[in-house]
Amino acid sequence: MSSYSLRAAVSAPALLLAMSLCTPAFAQSAPADEPRQDRDTVIVTAKADPEDPPVVAEARERLSETPGAVAIVSSESYAGRHAAGLVDILRDVPGVYVQKKWGGDTRLSIRGSGIGNANHLRGTLIAQDGIPLNEADGFGDTQFVDPFLARYTEVYKGGNAMRYGGALLGGAINMITPNGKTMPETGVLRVEGGEHGTLRGHASAGGQFGAWDAFGAVSGYKTNGWRQQSEGEWQFASGNLGYTFGDDQEVRAYVSGGYIHQQIPGSVSLDLALNAPELANPGNVTSNYQRDQSVQRAAVQTRWRFDANTVLEGGVYATHKELDHPIFQVINQESDNWGAFGRIDWTGQLLGMDADLFYGVSYRAGENDAKQWVNLAGSRGALTAQSYQDATGLDVFAEGRLFVMDGFALVAGGSYGRAERDYRSTPPSAVVVTDSETYDWFAPRVGFIWQNAGGLQVYGNVTRSVEPPNFGGLAPTTGGFQPLKEQDAVTAEIGTRGRANNLVWDIALYRAEIDNELLTFSVNPGLGIPAATFNALNGTMHQGLEAGLDWNIVDGLRLRQTYMWSDFRFTNDPQYGDNNLPIVPEHFYRAELRGTVGDFWIAPSLEWSMSDAWTDYANTFQAGSYGIFNLNMGYTFDNGPMVFLDVRNILNENYISNFTPVVNWNAATLAQRNIFFPGDQRSVYGGVSFTF
Repeated sequence: MSSYSLRAAVSAPALLLAMSLCTPAFAQSAPADEPRQDRDTVIVTAKADPEDPPVVAEARERLSETPGAVAIVSSESYAGRHAAGLVDILRDVPGVYVQKKWGGDTRLSIRGSGIGNANHLRGTLIAQDGIPLNEADGFGDTQFVDPFLARYTEVYKGGNAMRYGGALLGGAINMITPNGKTMPETGVLRVEGGEHGTLRGHASAGGQFGAWDAFGAVSGYKTNGWRQQSEGEWQFASGNLGYTFGDDQEVRAYVSGGYIHQQIPGSVSLDLALNAPELANPGNVTSNYQRDQSVQRAAVQTRWRFDANTVLEGGVYATHKELDHPIFQVINQESDNWGAFGRIDWTGQLLGMDADLFYGVSYRAGENDAKQWVNLAGSRGALTAQSYQDATGLDVFAEGRLFVMDGFALVAGGSYGRAERDYRSTPPSAVVVTDSETYDWFAPRVGFIWQNAGGLQVYGNVTRSVEPPNFGGLAPTTGGFQPLKEQDAVTAEIGTRGRANNLVWDIALYRAEIDNELLTFSVNPGLGIPAATFNALNGTMHQGLEAGLDWNIVDGLRLRQTYMWSDFRFTNDPQYGDNNLPIVPEHFYRAELRGTVGDFWIAPSLEWSMSDAWTDYANTFQAGSYGIFNLNMGYTFDNGPMVFLDVRNILNENYISNFTPVVNWNAATLAQRNIFFPGDQRSVYGGVSFTF
């Protein structure tokens, strides 16, 4: 580790620690009958936060029973910001690395999940109301996420996502939409705009009608984009109808949909990204790279409490997607995914000791009809390929806690998983290929959780996670599927969370030993040729520290900080030795200082990538570190609207926000070095929100 990295590793935790040690000297408690409105913490603690709305408080209490790292993000935490996508929801969650590429396309990595994925998402489940946004093979996208269609968002890191089935290295993110009983107001009307022709509107309404309740929302977004070839627009809609037929008993129907049109500026050379970031990749302009995509979802779910000790949750769902995607070729896909899940939660006594248990099953299936044409400046030429992809997944899972003494529980559980991949190509594909693969595994989990009367928690666990390759990784050729093995990891973590006076903390330390990690590198981004996936031969190691501190310095002044140390590397690899893995910087820090006077707030913030990040597996070149400053402010009128101003990258720094890894930078061609996505330039947004 370099001297700079060592200083950075020490300085950020030291800063967080200093803040906590200073708390008794400066902290002042707000009167109990005057709850502060400026915390909106994402940190889960067992001790209730009086500022939480009831539905958020209930979710935090439920997640606090998890013997591992979790988080809750309420919609209140970003209501006064320009929140365009998943990156704006998750930015303050400790341990989550989420960076924008272009439009709504985002790189998401939790504890190094999908770390080298060139495009899209792998290794983390993203769901809305428990309905997976991922395809049945695990492939996922982030662009169909509207922050204002979520009442709150649950984040389960790593194996702590057992409630949703299997254990993935990255865990799960579940966005819960409002309903007629949980929405904070009867209705919302929101309008905002900003630079580069950005306009956005959102409207929602709902309520209760006897035993029935209903909710509906629509959103629209349009921008010219700040880069060449980056114009985009998208629309979302969501609604649900519920019927309550007893105490803690209901059935609910969900429908949602969305449409996205997005031009794709693509990745460019380091020189262009830093000195002319507004320019697109020339090939993207010539071939008119873009994405037109639509999705429709429907689900029926029920919650049925049988008695004081037992409650059932379950549902069925179906999703239809269509994609028209001119890139290196014009790609067209129509996919259908469906599934069902059921889970029982039980509380009671076992061997004379308090205990609780959840167990259930999750099944998903999907099929994809994929075609490719020659790209003629964004239009279809000759048909070049056609294939059919079918995937299924089954998870059977259980986890229980046994309180062997007051406040201390032992935890044990596990999941059985089975995944199938079937592929068939047909003419005019150059070679007709048929292939299939089946993966089976059992992933056990053991741990503990301790809690004192004040809500301080200490937890630890060891969890196995298994991730089979998706169709993108298997990439069938004339010989069928690529010879990929499933990724197999054992992760140990220990952590603490709690609240003392005006300090809230969430700190976790983890280490994952991974066999056959699925890694991806860019083949030729300059020509738009897809990436290739391989298994690390001798294993890899992911270890790190994720820390969040939320400190109410005095009433009306709050400092929120998150720090992430990420040490991801090969272990005695025959080609790469103990080299670092690319993409994620070793040290990353965010901070926001929020001041509130009456109904006015102002919140400067810092995003600091504290160390350079490797661009290649050979460790021959690094992308530079950066620090950007932002400013958010607003005012809420009495019995009236809320207005806000959001300024991003105030100093207009040119920096690299994201890139796609290559094998060896020194051996790469100039075209293969076009891997960089420039960070957003300075932009100003403003808006007004009416509630009724």
